[in-house]
Amino acid sequence: MALGAPSASGNLGRDFWAFARYQLAHVDRPAWRRFFLALFGLGMAFFLALYSSALHEAGRAEAAAWAAAISLLVTAVVAVKVVPYLARRTALERWMIHIEYEFTREGVLYFLIILVIAVAALNTGNNLLFIVLASLLAGILVSGILSAVVLSKLELEFVLPEHVFAESPLISRLTVRNLKWVFPSFSVAVGARSRKKSRRKRAAVTPEPRQILDAPVYVPYIPHRGAVTQHVELTFPHRGRYTQDGFRVSTKFPFGLLRKAQEVASKQEILVLPNVQPTEEFYEILPLIGGEMESSYKGRGHDLYAIRDYQETDSARHVDWKATAKAQQLKVREFTREDERRLVLVFDTTLAADTERARAQFEKGVNFCACLAWHFFEIDTQMQFLANGFETHMAPASEILYPVLERLALVEPVAGSASSLGDLQARIASSESGFRIVITSQPRGSIPTNLWGSSYLVFMDQL
Repeated sequence: MALGAPSASGNLGRDFWAFARYQLAHVDRPAWRRFFLALFGLGMAFFLALYSSALHEAGRAEAAAWAAAISLLVTAVVAVKVVPYLARRTALERWMIHIEYEFTREGVLYFLIILVIAVAALNTGNNLLFIVLASLLAGILVSGILSAVVLSKLELEFVLPEHVFAESPLISRLTVRNLKWVFPSFSVAVGARSRKKSRRKRAAVTPEPRQILDAPVYVPYIPHRGAVTQHVELTFPHRGRYTQDGFRVSTKFPFGLLRKAQEVASKQEILVLPNVQPTEEFYEILPLIGGEMESSYKGRGHDLYAIRDYQETDSARHVDWKATAKAQQLKVREFTREDERRLVLVFDTTLAADTERARAQFEKGVNFCACLAWHFFEIDTQMQFLANGFETHMAPASEILYPVLERLALVEPVAGSASSLGDLQARIASSESGFRIVITSQPRGSIPTNLWGSSYLVFMDQL
């Protein structure tokens, strides 16, 4: 061997310790902790069972019954709490069907009856009680097998309308398909997938994504190789994005002793648009906006705007002599300007103060802006929309309505001051000609003078 060359035994030793450190670093400590607790519990149960037999032979029947009952109880706790937990961490997990189960109230009562009969059978040695005990245990086995069959080979399809508005009830369609060739499925409930969190995640400030389906949907019967469609009424209370990672399909069939459930992966995501139903504040402010628009649209265009009573400042060449003769009163014609029905809708996302009240007013401002966009869509207005970081071109409101509503559905308030209006004001000045409506949360005294003169301002604290 050359001088200074590493020996083979030295390399093996280092590899062994490196492998040992790696294994210790990746040990599933909670699983091993439960494993040793299970061994301790089963050892105690075995000791109590032997001690119960000794007490029974000594003639102490009551003490023997208590020891046997405690032995069975400890064994049941290990079977329910530890064994499934360890089974989910085995290497076979990837090939196993993930099925959760929980005892119902009927199942707890049934288990207590089994426990009483088991204690009585062990202490009396009555063969009839052992037969009854075996029948009761067979009922649990049959229930588990049938419920697993019911939940197997089910497919889900959840269909929602193309456009969903907040606070407006809608009808969705949930279709459950049974792909089994022979067996039907009974008493199936479809609900939202459970979101399990660790303690660290619970302490996090990040809010949970809102789910689409909250209340479970019950399907009593699904034939083999068939499908059942349930119509579900949903109402989304807030605007924004709703996601559904999957669904939780559960059943208590056949005896109601256990509720078995498995999760079905089905990624769903929808964008809930702001509510466009007019509010009282909308009806109060809309006439003011309409009056401003009418005064802005009056001019010397070629299209007739209206026929009204003569005023002293009107020109005699605008008198409508036919209407005057019919009404026996002077009437004049008003004409529209060439830029009639052109609107620039501006939404300022900055908040002067980031408080709970300011955020509530911001939400009212979003809804008011959505109501305005919908109103001008209904009267077929040429519209342009401006917001911080978003802009559309001047077009018929029907072409840009849903992009505007989608932007309003996702918009979030940004902390800022009146100085942040500078960029938005420059964009307003460079926007196309038309009547401008600006919705802002800034105080009145902070609005620039030129913006007052060229726009109609709606303050969120008025809503």
